[in-house]
Amino acid sequence: MSSIKVYYTSMSGSREVSRMEGAGEKKEGGYCPRPDCAPRINRIMNGLIDISVSLKVLQEMRMRVSTPKALPPQIFNGQEYCGDFEMFHKAKEKEEILKFLKME
Repeated sequence: MSSIKVYYTSMSGSREVSRMEGAGEKKEGGYCPRPDCAPRINRIMNGLIDISVSLKVLQEMRMRVSTPKALPPQIFNGQEYCGDFEMFHKAKEKEEILKFLKME
């Protein structure tokens, strides 16, 4: 079974982060960048990591992404980086979610 982990924030002061994390919540039956709002991803996702709990978690996310200014959400399958919101959105539009999540 895959180990999908998403770094997100429950408290954002950034309009850009808020837009990215909430972009798909109202799409019925679709995918969204926050897996807790998409039942299909919930079945394979097993880790939401809230970067707002500590600076250490934010730094860990940025180190794993190799981008010092990376913003959430950032998605991983195990240790393998899948992508950010923009990459997720492109995969969703192409109907390539499983490929994006490195599950095929």
